[in-house]
Amino acid sequence: MAGAILWMLASVHAISMVLAQDGNQFVHYDFRKADLYVDGMASTKDGRLKLTNSSKRATGHAFHRTPISFVNSSFSFSTEFVFAIVPEERTSYGQGMAFVVFPSIVDLRYGAATSYLGLFNRGNDNKTENHILAVELDTNASSEALEESDNHVGIDVNSIVSVESKDASYFDDTVGMNRSLVLASKQRIRIWIEYDGENRLLNVTLAPLETPKPRLPLLSRSIDLSKIFKEQMFFGFAGSTGTIRSHQYILGWSLAIGGKAQSLDISQVMDLPRPPRNHLPLILVVASVVAFLIIAGGIVYLYQRNRYAEVFEQWELQYSPQRFSFRTLYKATRGFKENRVLGAGGFGKVYRGELLDGTQIAVKRVSHGAEQGMQEYVAEIATMGRLAHRNLVQLRGYCRRKGELLLVYEYMVNGSLADRLFDGDNLSWSQRVHIVKGVSSCLHYLHEGWGKVVLHRDIKASNILLDENLNGKLGDFGLAIFYDRGATFEATRVVGTIGHMAPEVTSMGVANEATDVYAFGVLMLEVVCGRRPVEPERSPGQKILVEWVASCGRRGALLDSVDIKLAGNFEVDEAMLLLKLGMICSQIDPQRRPTMKDITEYLEQKKRIPHISFDTAEFGIPIVPLISDETVTAQGSALSFASFLYDTITVLFRGR
Repeated sequence: MAGAILWMLASVHAISMVLAQDGNQFVHYDFRKADLYVDGMASTKDGRLKLTNSSKRATGHAFHRTPISFVNSSFSFSTEFVFAIVPEERTSYGQGMAFVVFPSIVDLRYGAATSYLGLFNRGNDNKTENHILAVELDTNASSEALEESDNHVGIDVNSIVSVESKDASYFDDTVGMNRSLVLASKQRIRIWIEYDGENRLLNVTLAPLETPKPRLPLLSRSIDLSKIFKEQMFFGFAGSTGTIRSHQYILGWSLAIGGKAQSLDISQVMDLPRPPRNHLPLILVVASVVAFLIIAGGIVYLYQRNRYAEVFEQWELQYSPQRFSFRTLYKATRGFKENRVLGAGGFGKVYRGELLDGTQIAVKRVSHGAEQGMQEYVAEIATMGRLAHRNLVQLRGYCRRKGELLLVYEYMVNGSLADRLFDGDNLSWSQRVHIVKGVSSCLHYLHEGWGKVVLHRDIKASNILLDENLNGKLGDFGLAIFYDRGATFEATRVVGTIGHMAPEVTSMGVANEATDVYAFGVLMLEVVCGRRPVEPERSPGQKILVEWVASCGRRGALLDSVDIKLAGNFEVDEAMLLLKLGMICSQIDPQRRPTMKDITEYLEQKKRIPHISFDTAEFGIPIVPLISDETVTAQGSALSFASFLYDTITVLFRGR
């Protein structure tokens, strides 16, 4: 009894696999058991329906012998099949294939090869008496079909010229966008063709085999098949080759008339046949590879050694913790590829990189033509690397090669403060205050919290970089100088940025902690007012930020200078504090400016800010031409540290 039941279940399963027929409905997985008419190149000998082979300029057809009757029907039908196209050449796909509905098997015997896909010929193309509907899977750009794409899906009515076509793709429901699909990809692809007779709508949808049916079709065409179909129509496939050939397969087929076709079970869909193996070419290839490796091994070794070659001298042993190997930086930047470039400056390009531990870095390649003074420069780089503050962009180290120096910095993901204040997304008031306090703390550290005095000399919004949490970090130490605490530094050239330089810098070349304080005061005004220090295009009295804020203070309307982009969303007391403190720092007399220690305590409200009279106080006004945000430097040594690192960090984070 059990054996009989198992036999019955197996029989039912076999019937459902081969010909699940219920009136006008069927499913095929093994086409040897299907009632098909085949001609030309078409074959079903291995269970797969193969439309084309290696013959040139030939056609292949395969259709159900029994026509479908559409008497008293709305002409609705639904079909699902799996196809694969395997081109013989790598650079060309060959011709194409089509699902076709037509009134007579005899009609298609005269279908031409090449671009006509075995459907039409020059004599009968575009004839209403054809009564043919086809969905073409075309892998050839053809003049006959007026198609320039060699990878498209089209709906054809009585003609090889499609009434509608699109490049092959499918809608990916997971990301909500179309993804390209190569028809001749040697991969199994599933297609759904559905006609709603009541709404007269034909939909064509396709996707990779294991992808569920997409929500949106590739083609959707309003069409009245009652004017095209006869009472009886045949369903099947056609394919063709030209001088360039491809092998076209149907690997599973389901069809239903007047309802939804049964969904194919992809586990039962046949795979593509494996290509025949010829072991002689493999033996020859292996022998050639072995010989090549023996001959080229030495060349590869020499190339690799030169590829990662570095310059290393005895005196650099003391800086080994700050030194990166070139191999490490090469791999971190994927070989310094162009798609890794963050920006470029006068001394070289900057690349984004990632170390093996996941640390993001920025690497600047700096060319130099002399070794003289290199030991001093590396010593200063190592000194920069030992500066440690949470609001300081870290210089992590360096690498030396012949004629080239590589500088390694931490990578900042949110660009510069200037980008956010003037060009990009607006910053909230609390974010602005947080950034100002962070930079103030950093400058206090540089002036008083380290073994030497570090003057930055180019403090401005574009040199304040923002990390992932919008913490402000002071960068671009290209103009920075170091000197012993208690010593006097004598500047030999005027450096800085117009609008940020204290009056004594432009008139006498003086550089000290007070000049950094002046620049920080202007920075506070930039942050509160949302304006650049010098804007020549503005009306008289508003061109220079310091002068304009002073005029607002004199008329008792200091808050009028607050950035209008804040739309009133700011703390009045904090705004008054920052504006007054910015103006106190911008006084002409450097002796009247506070220290960075004082400023930090004022911002933290640990000390009471001194009174300032806008009527009697004198504020620094640049005496140089009004050129906005332009750095001024005099000619100096080509290998001086200031010139050597100039514009380094600012360039790092632009152009992303």
